[in-house]
Amino acid sequence: MTAPEKKDRSPAIAAAIIIAVVGFGFFILPTIMLSLGDISPWLAAVVGALFVLGFFLIFWLRARHQRRRGL
Repeated sequence: MTAPEKKDRSPAIAAAIIIAVVGFGFFILPTIMLSLGDISPWLAAVVGALFVLGFFLIFWLRARHQRRRGL
């Protein structure tokens, strides 16, 4: 594998891993929120909102890092 091919694939592989991990998180999120809802509905809402915001935060930080590296 030459260097340009690796440079082209690396961001795609990183994005795929992030999507897979977050996808699994979204898959188990309803169960977590229902469990937390027994304690407090507000706690469940906050955890759900933080998870959704965290999804966008990951990609924002990744894009910021790539801009600094010139990718």
